[in-house]
Amino acid sequence: MFRFIVRRLLQLIPTLFGLSLLLFIWLRRLPGGPETAILGERGTPEMRAAIRRSMGLDEPILVQYGRFVRRLARLDLGTSSSTKRPVIEEFLERFPGTVELTITALVIAIGVGIPLGYLAARRRGRLLDHFSVGGSLIGICIPIFFLAYVLKAIFSENLGWFPSSGRQDPTLDATRITNFFVLDGLMTREWDAAADALWHLVLPGLALATIPLAIIVRITRASVLEVLNEDFVRTAEAKGLTERTVRGRHVLRNSLLPVVTSIGLLTGGLLSGAVLTETVFAFTGIGAFIYEAINHRDYPVLMGFIMIISVVYVLVNLLVDLSYSLIDPRVRVR
Repeated sequence: MFRFIVRRLLQLIPTLFGLSLLLFIWLRRLPGGPETAILGERGTPEMRAAIRRSMGLDEPILVQYGRFVRRLARLDLGTSSSTKRPVIEEFLERFPGTVELTITALVIAIGVGIPLGYLAARRRGRLLDHFSVGGSLIGICIPIFFLAYVLKAIFSENLGWFPSSGRQDPTLDATRITNFFVLDGLMTREWDAAADALWHLVLPGLALATIPLAIIVRITRASVLEVLNEDFVRTAEAKGLTERTVRGRHVLRNSLLPVVTSIGLLTGGLLSGAVLTETVFAFTGIGAFIYEAINHRDYPVLMGFIMIISVVYVLVNLLVDLSYSLIDPRVRVR
C-alpha cells in the first residue's frame, strides 16, 4: 500500500512538468496581455512596454519559464497582476467556497443517484425505470447556466425561498476561522451563521448536481443490471440467503466499483471550479476567479490555480483507487 502511494505521488512530478509547459505556452499565445487588461485600449506603447518590463514579459520565453519553475519549486506561485496579492492567498480564500459547493453537489448526486439507479435496475422496464432514464437524459442535456438562472428566478426572485447570491448574509457578524462558512459556524456554535451558509448552498448545489446526478444514475443502473445476471448472485439466491443479504452484500457492493470511479472523476472536475454556477449566483469560489483572471490575462493566477487544482485532482483519484480495496476485498492495491 505504501509503495503504491509513493509511486502514484512520484508520477505527479512529470505530470505537473508537462502541464506547466503546456499551460505556459498556451497562456503566452492568448491575444492581448496583462498590459491590455490593465491599461485598456488607451494605453500608449511606452506604458505597455513599461508594464511588460516590470512583469518580466519582455524576456525570452525560456527565461520566463525557467523563472516560473524555480518559483514553483519553492512553492512560490507569484503575485496576481490584478489584485496585487499572493496567488496562494487568493486560492486559500476562495477554495473553501468551491469545496463547500462541491460537497453539496456530491451529497445531492450520490444521495439521490445511487438509490435511484439501483431501484431503476431492480424494476427494469417499469415506470420508475423509464422515469430515471428519461430524467438522467434531461439532466445531461440541460445547460447548467440555464438551469441555474431558472432556479434563481423561480425560488429566489419570485418565491423568495432562497438567497440569490453570495455564500452568506453579509449582515451577519460571523466568526471566520477556516473560511469554510458552514464549518466555522459549527465550530463557534453560531448556528444562525451555519444555517445561513447552508441555505446559500442549496440553489447552486442543485444546479451543479444535475450532471453528476444523471451520470451516477445511469452508471449505477447499468452496473446493477450487469451484476444481477452474474452466476454468484443466482448461487446466493439458490442457497436461500435473504433478499436483503443478496442485495447488500452481493449486488450493491459489487456494483459500486464503476460508480466510485465515476464519483472520483466527477469530484475532481467539480473541485476545478464551477465557473458558470459560481458566476450566476455570484458565489465566491475559484471558478469565478479563474474567469476573471482570463479576462484580465492574469498569468500568475491562471498558472498557480491550475497547478494546484491538478495536484488536488490527482490526490482525489488516488483516494478513489485506495477505496477499491475497502469496497471489494478481491481488489488489492499493490
